[in-house]
Amino acid sequence: MQVRQLFDHDTWTYTYLLWDETTKEAAIIDSVKEKFARDSKYIRELGLTLKYALETHVHADHVTATGLLRNEFGCQTAVHADGGAKCADIQIEEGMVFSLGGQQIHTLHTPGHTSGDVSYVIPGAVFTGDALLIKACGRTDFQQGNSSALYDSIAYKLFTLPDETIVYPGHDYEGFTSSTIGEEKASNPRLAGKTKQEFMHIMDTMNLPKPKRIDIAVPGNLQCGLDNNAA
Repeated sequence: MQVRQLFDHDTWTYTYLLWDETTKEAAIIDSVKEKFARDSKYIRELGLTLKYALETHVHADHVTATGLLRNEFGCQTAVHADGGAKCADIQIEEGMVFSLGGQQIHTLHTPGHTSGDVSYVIPGAVFTGDALLIKACGRTDFQQGNSSALYDSIAYKLFTLPDETIVYPGHDYEGFTSSTIGEEKASNPRLAGKTKQEFMHIMDTMNLPKPKRIDIAVPGNLQCGLDNNAA
């Protein structure tokens, strides 16, 4: 499986393009509407057939390009069933598998940041969205966030993956591009050596400001990034 990491500086969002080298079937994870032209051009330059536009969750900080990508390439869009984005072609459930030629992308339902968070697992890597970040994790104070659920998602699902598994996060604000499960287990300050109760106390007392784009991003993402007339 080939992987390319793309970045949107305005929202500090990572987008991932994955494809099978033999068939050139591809998937894109966490696209950004403002980067639609860049990503579409790149997909064509690589000679890929975009099969899926996947979301790790309904984002509060940027608007997705999944609807535009579906219109452009005829791909299927996918978000977890608990996300509420009825516009998506596929309502993901735990354990669903997406195939790209001979390669497979496995899904883990990893709620806690939102109720509909999904992590995508391929051999040697996991795309964690906002559930697990590098030396951090997603906040739990909006969109059905739940610190207890997030702890369980990380401790009992993500942290059971092999230590050498590469962690590709949905965002990073310090310049990191990837980590590993082993590194996060050992040094993530919110999780390493912390009990569930200690983790919940950290998350429940963060008192963070409201995301700047939430009032635009969430409604936009519930329409797959398209306006009401185009959805």
